[in-house]
Amino acid sequence: MSALPADLVFTGGSIATMDPARRRATTVAVTGGRISAVGHDEIRELIGARTEVVDLTGRLLPGFQDAHIHPVVAGLEYARCNLTGTSDAASTLAAVRSYADAHPELPWIVGGGWSMEAFDGGTPTAQLLDTVVRDRPVFLPNRDHHGAWVNTRALAIAGITRETPDPIGGRIERDADGEPTGMLQESAMDLVGRHIPQHTPDDRLEALLHAQQHLHSLGITAWQDALLGDTSGISDVSDAYLTAAGDGSLTARVAGALWWDRDRGSEQIPDLLRRRSRLRVGRMRADTVKIMLDGVAESRTAAMISPYLDGCGCATTHSGTSFVDPDKLRDFVTELDALGFQVHFHALGDRAVRDALDAVEAARTANGFRDTRPHLAHLQVVDPADIPRFRALGATANMQPLWAAHEPQMDELTIPFLGDERTRRQYPFGSLLRSGATLAAGSDWPVSSADPIHGIHVAVNRVLPGRDGQGRPVFLPEQRIDLTSALTAYTAGSAYVNHLDDTGSIEVGKRADLVVLDRDPFTGPADLIAETRAVLTYVGGDRVYAAPSA
Repeated sequence: MSALPADLVFTGGSIATMDPARRRATTVAVTGGRISAVGHDEIRELIGARTEVVDLTGRLLPGFQDAHIHPVVAGLEYARCNLTGTSDAASTLAAVRSYADAHPELPWIVGGGWSMEAFDGGTPTAQLLDTVVRDRPVFLPNRDHHGAWVNTRALAIAGITRETPDPIGGRIERDADGEPTGMLQESAMDLVGRHIPQHTPDDRLEALLHAQQHLHSLGITAWQDALLGDTSGISDVSDAYLTAAGDGSLTARVAGALWWDRDRGSEQIPDLLRRRSRLRVGRMRADTVKIMLDGVAESRTAAMISPYLDGCGCATTHSGTSFVDPDKLRDFVTELDALGFQVHFHALGDRAVRDALDAVEAARTANGFRDTRPHLAHLQVVDPADIPRFRALGATANMQPLWAAHEPQMDELTIPFLGDERTRRQYPFGSLLRSGATLAAGSDWPVSSADPIHGIHVAVNRVLPGRDGQGRPVFLPEQRIDLTSALTAYTAGSAYVNHLDDTGSIEVGKRADLVVLDRDPFTGPADLIAETRAVLTYVGGDRVYAAPSA
């Protein structure tokens, strides 16, 4: 241990190191942005005249990392017609009307975040939206961003009529007469999205910095942005990261996932290589390619091995949508892996999960086991035969725990169309953990809350926090995981996915990316985990957030 005084010492509390070799400590020293000592009272000898001493009243952990998130999109959405938190049709429409009335100068009303369960069947109509905004076009993606609600004016601007065919990988919802209803699924969103005025570079930078401040307040020190590219009316946000990384205002560590254009093939790879090289600035890297394989279960676009059920519980002929041909996918992933790209798969349905694992297996067979760390996000339905393949192939299970609970979208729009057998296969975190798979975790914010503590709460309890979970049964209790495993997924697991190997645990030599919580979640009852709050957040030993009372 160095005799020189430390820059920063945390002492007097409980420390979860997430280091399997040394799980318990009470004091940590930081020097030059890195952890210089881990131990107990002996570390206090490193306190000098200019050492900042933080007396721990709660618990010190490695900073949380989000392995699948969209911060710039969230920042842009929150600055516009933000419908997050609206719970029914009346409150959603009132929020749209209020925003439109407050901004008469805007040529388009855009925003999003509404809940599908607020409307019958999850598909509101243009006529309903016309009742609050008729004079201007409106484009409002729902909470999961796999569908958008538009009004009649927007349909007219896009030229969408009963004669308009569904685009490849998308669906225009229609009434019994074949007329478009105002709900656009998946790639059909682009039919209107391409007409929306683009955000400016200043808009995107402001959104990033606003989102970063919010994420630091939750104890998050690093993340993987799961979409760098143009899609669904959202322009590429890479410029915001380049600016912030270049001028030092990017205080987090960021891994970027370059968007794979599913309308193109391997001819886009040279462009991905150029973008990867350009996006290596400061704390920003973009060594990942994001491939979206399917949609979402509630709109029946998640790719399933067997068909969905209808409202009466009978099998249909529809088993979801595969956005990338499985044979071509294997070739694409093998080529990307050979070039050192990590591949980040969006895979909700069991067919999409299998296609992703088959592609990883093809790459492993052709290239050997390279340190590319492929990961599959979402994993709503996984066939039991594919569970052990994660460990065997070195593919990380990137879970979004907040979705693994009973709530209206699950109970009303998903379970009835999956049936009993597939319902029991949803979000199999416990099975994956027991199989030896590496778990990482993310939020998919703004699809759901970015708060890692809330995700940890659901991973442990399989019940939503607070009133949202009151009175609801545990969702597949055998898939609960213990608190240590949940914390590990949000720290060391996500650090592994993000290729941030000198973060994710509290060990000598690692970067001092740390969070101080207001309490020790290990000492209270599991159903109160969600009450925990971050009070201090550090990146490289620099304080980037302090709660008002800290």
